[in-house]
Amino acid sequence: MSAITIRPEQASDVESIHDLTEAAFRDAPHADGSEPGIVDALRRDGDLTLSLVAETAERLVGHVALSPVTITDGSRDWYGLGPISVLPECQGAGIGLRLMKRAIADFRAMGARGIVLLGDPAYYARFGFEHDPDLRYPGPPTEYFQRLVLEGDAPSGTVNYAPAFG
Repeated sequence: MSAITIRPEQASDVESIHDLTEAAFRDAPHADGSEPGIVDALRRDGDLTLSLVAETAERLVGHVALSPVTITDGSRDWYGLGPISVLPECQGAGIGLRLMKRAIADFRAMGARGIVLLGDPAYYARFGFEHDPDLRYPGPPTEYFQRLVLEGDAPSGTVNYAPAFG
């Protein structure tokens, strides 16, 4: 694989982002097929706070989306990470790792207080994410809902994602 560049999405990337998100989640056991539509709806609704792509000289190979969340305790400047997508044939090459590191660094730089996500605790712990029983997201198994405090105290309460997540 040629060198990977991480950069913000451009208008010309929209169709490729949709296609790579669909491909990345097509055979994922936890996916329901809604992931490309979520990214499209976040963008359409103005809720796509950060959208980064990973590209080679030939094509886009990865993408990560971050959007605002609300927390019932009133905490501000918290964001939800996801979906994060890497083309199946490129998985295991560190692309997701690079997207995560860049997204976290960009959010630290912009003064965000924290990030939440749904995902494999064993994978996301390497970035500092952890389950916090005081922070809840109803539905999935609780240990898969995790947070990363970037600044200040950890919030407590129920998290609501942008409307695109349904």
